Amino acid sequence: MEKVIKYIEEHQQEYIELLKKFCSQPSVSAQNWGIQEMVQLVRDTLDGLGVNTERLETDGYPIIYGELGNNKKKTLTFYNHYDVQPPEPLEKWKTEPFTPTIIDGRIYARGVADNKGSFLSRVCAVDAYKKIYGELPVNIKFITEGEEEVGSVHLDEFRIKYPEKLATNGIVWEGGSKDINRGPLQITLGYKGLCYIELRCQGAKKDLHSMNAAVVINPAWRLIWALSTMKNEKDFITIDNFYDDVIRPTKEDMHYLDCFNYDEERIKSSVGINSFINNLEGTELKEKYLYQPTCNIAGFETGYTGEGAKTVLPSYAFCKMDLRLVEGQDAEETVDLIRKHLDKRGFTDIEVVMLSGKNPYRTDASSAIVKASLESAEEIYGMKPSIYRNAAGTTAMGTFCGPTGIPAVSFGIDHAESNIHAPNENIYLEDYINGIKMTALVINKFSIYE
Repeated sequence: MEKVIKYIEEHQQEYIELLKKFCSQPSVSAQNWGIQEMVQLVRDTLDGLGVNTERLETDGYPIIYGELGNNKKKTLTFYNHYDVQPPEPLEKWKTEPFTPTIIDGRIYARGVADNKGSFLSRVCAVDAYKKIYGELPVNIKFITEGEEEVGSVHLDEFRIKYPEKLATNGIVWEGGSKDINRGPLQITLGYKGLCYIELRCQGAKKDLHSMNAAVVINPAWRLIWALSTMKNEKDFITIDNFYDDVIRPTKEDMHYLDCFNYDEERIKSSVGINSFINNLEGTELKEKYLYQPTCNIAGFETGYTGEGAKTVLPSYAFCKMDLRLVEGQDAEETVDLIRKHLDKRGFTDIEVVMLSGKNPYRTDASSAIVKASLESAEEIYGMKPSIYRNAAGTTAMGTFCGPTGIPAVSFGIDHAESNIHAPNENIYLEDYINGIKMTALVINKFSIYE
């Protein structure tokens, strides 16, 4: 592999120029801005690698699917997305969001971290490997969607419609970062699930003068009372039977917490808090963060919130909630539990609306793709990686890989201050080049391990 690594180093400027080309093309899925041009750029780039590509239409934006080789014993798949978040607020950017700019070893642009840099680290690794050896030791598949930033709403449609295209021995998922202070590379072996709902409560048919609060129910209070039955002051979720199916962490899971770097003081300082919930620290804090579910109020709206006073009895109240789910839980079943919980307490007037749901996923930690990734990270970065047995956030990995049992890992090229989804998104050029090297090494090791 020394020849491949050397080739990457000698051609890094070429790979940086390709990254700049990708980041110069807007591809904002929420605004349908530049999507078709980006689709063509992705396909042209993969075609240039010798990949046999297809444009697969969905009810939303197309998925670009590609295959390289079909005569090897094993297949490795790269999942990525070509869409990006909107660049707003534009006034917060110190450079133009779609004019890639290099400053002090970092490249700034919308999408450079999420996810065009990671996507191209896979592409360039394949390119370097082919340039040195002519062919790869495994078959390669590319699945590149255009709706990740709006919820991957049609990715499951692809999984169901094209099971033969999903067939693989392992997946390298998009995303992944370097820890705070640019420490170890994060390698993620799974994600929490997500149940996103609205609770809606209707009172009178229109807003009333607040003198009527003596005799007319206030839907804001109804909603507050209902919410107070769902979690207590110790952050324990009190929804009936909520924890019944939760699979508790194993000894192996707890061991992985030792390999998870969580700089408590730096994190508290960066978010402006003095302590974590229940004053947790150490292993207990990391266990709660990665292995326990959440019940979060994301937003609450009712009545009058403008300047000055308005004595009004609101006719309607609603809140948005997200519940992060852990192994054993199911998004749709969680909605059913909430409905039964509220009904039992007399809150039959509160409507529960599910907006989205993704189930948790944890890969087989003994799989070839995990072993190849962990070893490659230590070789490329000179230190053991920070291992997330399952990340605190959510991706489509659960609905995509869970039903098939395909082992998957996630690693990438961004860092803790990449400003993903925010102005001044950036990565270090060094991390981008190391990401190419890392991917090339993973391809090689994955071909060897059973």
